[in-house]
Amino acid sequence: MKPLKNKISITIDQPILEKIKERAELQDRSVSSYINLIMKKHFEQLDKKQK
Repeated sequence: MKPLKNKISITIDQPILEKIKERAELQDRSVSSYINLIMKKHFEQLDKKQK
């Protein structure tokens, strides 16, 4: 059975990372969970624009 999530390494500019950390904390989420959420929303928006 495939894992539902994959581990990756990425490089993020420090100011962006700080914003991500702040917003993740406000929503009581991990940084990883928050990034996953915002990427999912971003791709949903892109899909809507392409239709």
